[in-house]
Amino acid sequence: MTNRLDNETRFHQAALNARAYRQQVIASNIANADTPNFKARDVDFREALAGALGGKTSALALKTTAQRHLPGAAATPLEASLKYRQEEQGAVDGNTVNMDTERAAFAENSVQYQASVTFINGLLRSMQMAVQGQ
Repeated sequence: MTNRLDNETRFHQAALNARAYRQQVIASNIANADTPNFKARDVDFREALAGALGGKTSALALKTTAQRHLPGAAATPLEASLKYRQEEQGAVDGNTVNMDTERAAFAENSVQYQASVTFINGLLRSMQMAVQGQ
């Protein structure tokens, strides 16, 4: 039974992790709105979710040239899907953060995160009812 519950929630767990990471990236953009030469970034949610479900990581890894070198870790699927946002309106200081875009993305991502949490709660509630025989 535990295995089935894990299988049912694995997708939603990966989606919540990707949404939480995207929220952090958007919050970072908002926090750096006045930082000169800061480039706004965003997470490609579909790519992050597909990578998390498939266990794929970035193909870039550090090459060791001596035995005593430490092996570098490849990027996680979420980090691999981090992209620079297209510049909509240039700023004199080189900052590419558009506060309207960031606020809209933050609100949309929050709603989608909450929807995923609500769906998971419903799934767990129905599993609990099935176990209790109701």
